[in-house]
Amino acid sequence: MAEKVFYEELTPKEFRLRIKEAPIAYLPLGTLEWHGEHLPLGADGIQSRGFFELLAKRVGGIVLPMLFLGPDRVNEKDGRKLFGMDVCRLKPGEEHYYESGQLDGSAYWVPDQTFRLMLDGIMYQLARAGFKVVVGHGHGPSTLAFGRYAPEWRESLGLECVNCWGSEYDREGLGIQVDHAAMNETSLVMALRPELVRMENLPADTRIWPVGIGGKDPRLHASRELGEKILRIQLDRMAALIKNILNNLDSKRQENT
Repeated sequence: MAEKVFYEELTPKEFRLRIKEAPIAYLPLGTLEWHGEHLPLGADGIQSRGFFELLAKRVGGIVLPMLFLGPDRVNEKDGRKLFGMDVCRLKPGEEHYYESGQLDGSAYWVPDQTFRLMLDGIMYQLARAGFKVVVGHGHGPSTLAFGRYAPEWRESLGLECVNCWGSEYDREGLGIQVDHAAMNETSLVMALRPELVRMENLPADTRIWPVGIGGKDPRLHASRELGEKILRIQLDRMAALIKNILNNLDSKRQENT
């Protein structure tokens, strides 16, 4: 029987066994957001959930259902609010410029304070359930918010909260979700869910930049092989990081007994 790691699929007995072995919760910070014409709207959560599934099978722990709401920048144009990649921050004439406007399918934005309340509730429930470590990652603004609040959850709930950024690999495009629908994210979706990628939906002429993509051109640089390389690197790195956190927690527990 395949190993079960998804929270919603576990029986109470299976839950007790997994949390006893490794009290780690993985929170995929997803969205329903434009990721170019070639990637699914749920690309953020698909990547983080897929990576967390592999990580949970490597070091233990339980993967939570993905969120699809999250914060992002907000602008207004002609009396209408625009969110995230709806807004092109480039000026007309600059490379990769596109006209700002509502991008099809994006339906995820909540204010920062709403997202904070959501996370506070989730963290309280996870601590109550017996988790000691929470790994939260996915949509960029959501991941940044998770990182900002982490010290408070450590203080108030005793939770160690980390994300998947913070290594030299991020700058090289070999981190987890370090661009927007470009080389990195496209390669990860190719590796995790290749049947969802539609590269033929992008302009064949690479002189035409695809709307709402930030990073290296996925038509030239993305591949399933690159995605699999990223997953190998990051599984090794995150597994070592989590094991170190668990060892430190265990040492503190023994000191206090």
